[in-house]
Amino acid sequence: MSSKPVEAGGRGPTELTGMVDLTRDAQGKVHARLLDLVPGRSGRASADWLAARTTAFRTGIKVATLHPFHGYNNAIGDQLEDATAVLDAFHVVTLGTTALDDVRRRVQQDTTGHRGRSGDPLYGIRTLLRAAAENLTDRQHTRLQAAINAHDAHEAVFVAWQRAQQLRAVYHQDTPAQGRALAEKVLASFPTCPIPEIARLGRTVGQWSTQLLAYFDTGGANNGGTEAVNGLIELHRRIARGFRNRDNYRLRMLLIGGGLTHPNLA
Repeated sequence: MSSKPVEAGGRGPTELTGMVDLTRDAQGKVHARLLDLVPGRSGRASADWLAARTTAFRTGIKVATLHPFHGYNNAIGDQLEDATAVLDAFHVVTLGTTALDDVRRRVQQDTTGHRGRSGDPLYGIRTLLRAAAENLTDRQHTRLQAAINAHDAHEAVFVAWQRAQQLRAVYHQDTPAQGRALAEKVLASFPTCPIPEIARLGRTVGQWSTQLLAYFDTGGANNGGTEAVNGLIELHRRIARGFRNRDNYRLRMLLIGGGLTHPNLA
């Protein structure tokens, strides 16, 4: 199970949280299904929704994925005591990319005295820094190295890029054991990094160490199915040009998300 903020659009209420079922079939494939749209974007909204479900429904949830928001984690702890909370891999990697962007912007400002402009070395590689290292061509690697070599201060950007790539690599190891081992290295080394943005990233993921490592004990549980459902919601919201009535919006999204016939929701 997972929860995710969604937009209602139109002139109606927009603060909603989608509750998504991520049940796997016998072959281990996830079949994501929208269970409900809950007013509010808070842990309390999720906790209240879970509290209103049947005991059989709550005890049947063994894994709950979430992005790094303590409200959702508290809701899982309060209402799903037997469920394993798993930090979503996409959001973990996004934290690393955001920290890298912060380093690049800071160094850009320190070395040029202005925000990135066309022709600035770091501004020119901003997209390359976000890409996976293994997907870069030889030419792109050369551009990246040239931008780093353009100024001694750019070395901090290169180190931050390496750390972001290391965090991403946690989820691309051959075995769960290898992934866990690399994740433990990240948790141990990032908080002591001399680059403040990476040290802050290390402290952030350190707060979620249990949920991060749970990824390797749950067959790689993640929010991929949740993002797919959100894509359907966004598509139909655009087609409808938004919704003025939240009840109509909820019913329409449950119809396209497959949640109208889910058992044990009463």
